[in-house]
Amino acid sequence: MIPAPRFVLDASVAIVWALRDEAHPVADLAFSAMQIGSAIVPVIWWYEIRNILVQCERRGRITSADSDVFLIDLSRLRIDVDALSTGPRVMELARKHNMSAYGAAYLSLAMRESLGVATLDRNLESACRIEGVPLLR
Repeated sequence: MIPAPRFVLDASVAIVWALRDEAHPVADLAFSAMQIGSAIVPVIWWYEIRNILVQCERRGRITSADSDVFLIDLSRLRIDVDALSTGPRVMELARKHNMSAYGAAYLSLAMRESLGVATLDRNLESACRIEGVPLLR
């Protein structure tokens, strides 16, 4: 039996699922992978998702009711939150790759767990390539 896929899920990918006016092949692939596998995210993830939703509501891209439904739908997926992604390695990676600490948390988690990353963030994508972390494609 082949184990179900597991990967690090960046908020930039998950938010595409909420927005009717957006589509991306990586988001589609990640959603398909979630149907048979699971994802892991750093502790900041749920706040990032909520922040992006609120910004999209303010811009009229999504209603508050749609945001609420999306959060419920997300909570039903197999998404584990990793509390260890707050360690000193995050700062080290952020400095090394000139990226945000948020992005570095995803990279650190992927490196520690030896997992690929699903992201649409170009800085995170670049850092993953440099560090040899596979990207979901």
